[in-house]
Amino acid sequence: MSKKVVILGSGIAGTIVANQIARKIPGELKSGAVSLTMVGNTETHVYQPGWLYIPFDLVRPEELKRSQRSLLDPLVRFVVDPVSQIDVKGQKLVAESKTEYPYDVLIIATGSVPRPDLIPGLPEAGHWFYTEEGAIKLREALRSFQGGKIVVAMGVPHKCPVAPLEVTLMLEDYLRKKGVREKSEVMYTYPVGALHTIPAVAQWAGPVFEERGIKSETFFNMKEVDKEKKILHSLEGSAVPFDLLISIPPHRGSKVVLDSGLGEGGWIPTNKQTLLMEGSENVFVVGDTTNLPVSKAGSTAHFSADILVENAISVLHGEKPAHVYDGKVYCFIETGRNQATYITFNYTTPPSPPPPTSAVHWLKLSYNRLYWLTARGIL
Repeated sequence: MSKKVVILGSGIAGTIVANQIARKIPGELKSGAVSLTMVGNTETHVYQPGWLYIPFDLVRPEELKRSQRSLLDPLVRFVVDPVSQIDVKGQKLVAESKTEYPYDVLIIATGSVPRPDLIPGLPEAGHWFYTEEGAIKLREALRSFQGGKIVVAMGVPHKCPVAPLEVTLMLEDYLRKKGVREKSEVMYTYPVGALHTIPAVAQWAGPVFEERGIKSETFFNMKEVDKEKKILHSLEGSAVPFDLLISIPPHRGSKVVLDSGLGEGGWIPTNKQTLLMEGSENVFVVGDTTNLPVSKAGSTAHFSADILVENAISVLHGEKPAHVYDGKVYCFIETGRNQATYITFNYTTPPSPPPPTSAVHWLKLSYNRLYWLTARGIL
């Protein structure tokens, strides 16, 4: 009887996993001994980190999209059928269409979503770049901005740990090139008592902010936004007025994970080494959906997917998962002025960003173009 591998989610993590499995067991897939099915919500695949570039007129939305089917190995069956329930006990997915997808091995890669609605007033008064609509709206606001106070505020948790710094530094550079920097104030807020949760990154950012005249306030957790008076209030009691508010909204896991009761906040408890869902022997979790103690970022999905594939195939063959994910993460940090730096770290080794260079900036831009090879499991 054919064994069924089902991947829930068609973002970067699920796509890498699907393509790698297809390349590693093509004979079993061609013979029908194993079937490989991806169940997604949309026909379109998006390079999500690219949304950051839209507000600064550095990329167009259409450059960040591809047909999901075009990125998948022909041996992968891809269906668009939104899933409403993950039935772990019954070993099946139940879609809104009432179609059921039974599995022998399940890989959950449902990602995370920005939730500005969790902060009262933020949807009406704030901007963000984590969706196409939000990035375009922010682009239009920046195009018409002629000076004033811009506040950058963080919600927690959020994907891409360095996005707050990137948008702040790119914003400062954008205002300078536009000729309105002298008429503008840029203020960065952060939820903990430093400019970043990673000490080395915070230490690096301090002098950069001072050099560029960027103000900051730490221990600032968004509470609510007074949209009429344009004032951002924090849980700590601070009140900051703004002319333009740029937010990194709090993120949550997908609705289907929440509705299925698999994890608080939509984050599934996951073994940080094998990537098995805690308490399961045949359900794996990858990408933002996990509760791993590392950043929710594309590189996390990429590096962990490599390990997950090996372990999923082992379980499929009746073996114990033996490969171990070490928590590896690699993040570029755009700093504006056509320069960038990067951080790389894992569960045990902290990062230490080198000085920004133009070479790293162009490497990042090159990767933006090569991303589609990563999704195909080639790069």
